[in-house]
Amino acid sequence: MTPVHTPVLLAECLEELSPVGEPYEKNAFMIDSTLGEGGHSEAFLRMYPGLSLCGVDADQAIQARAKERLAAFGERARFYNGWFNDFYSSYPEDLPRPNLILFDLGISIFHYELSGRGFSFRSEEPLDMRIDPSKGRSAADIVNETNERDLADLIYLYGEERLSRRIAAAIVQARSSAPIETSAALAQIIEAAVGGRYAREKIHPATRTFQALRIAVNDELGHLPRALFDAFKVLEPGGKMGVITFHSLEDRIVKGFFRNLGKECVCPPSAPKCVCGGRACAELLTRKPRGPSDEEIKRNSPSRSAKLRAVRKIRDAEEVRMVVGLEEI
Repeated sequence: MTPVHTPVLLAECLEELSPVGEPYEKNAFMIDSTLGEGGHSEAFLRMYPGLSLCGVDADQAIQARAKERLAAFGERARFYNGWFNDFYSSYPEDLPRPNLILFDLGISIFHYELSGRGFSFRSEEPLDMRIDPSKGRSAADIVNETNERDLADLIYLYGEERLSRRIAAAIVQARSSAPIETSAALAQIIEAAVGGRYAREKIHPATRTFQALRIAVNDELGHLPRALFDAFKVLEPGGKMGVITFHSLEDRIVKGFFRNLGKECVCPPSAPKCVCGGRACAELLTRKPRGPSDEEIKRNSPSRSAKLRAVRKIRDAEEVRMVVGLEEI
């Protein structure tokens, strides 16, 4: 198997999430919450011989590629097929508490180039976009069934697309003649509607709309706040957690969560007095997010928007109700 995905911020992840101190240097356990093709996992297993890990992914097809890639590490690599939010909400009893947790919230090149599910606007593929093709509504369902106003709001909110209303109107007009069933057909509709207005942009006119649909189809932002909280809960005190994001909505959630973990008081604003003891739950390892080097951007252009944030756990956060990102848990 020839991997097609290049793991982003790899050197930064290996540095920030290094297993430091006894007994972690000799016997650390890691959860790769978004295994993909196993690029990050392979690097960690090679770099740290005492490390074992569990790779989590909802996509059976891409996980099969990761299993092949990591086969040389034998029993040091285990696997879980499912969404990371389900994994952490019902953490397997046969696994130890992890010393390291990594989330890479990007989409693998596998999905764009090999999955055949319409993630890319450059391909003629069924408009699906589901990471797990057996569950939920497809992108075609959303495009063909959502009313114009809600569709415009979705594209604006998740894609930060300023021309969302123009795009939604074009989609509704096109689908009145025939359902929009392929990624190429949708891309052509979008480009015809707004192409001229993107003349000075460095991205294709359909980029932000496709991002918005992918986020909506897989409920990426809906899963994230609770998954971060549950992951931190199972993390061993002294352990580290890192999250790689690729757009501002994800990063806002992660930044808010980590910021609150690092506060000396983590009680909700509505609490009349501090009941948490005034002790931070985590140490911020990245006061500012780590980004890619110029060399990495030249070598792997999708890395240009990547940001890595990391914390070290001091104590459990379940003693108090924490404000996580944009909502209270």
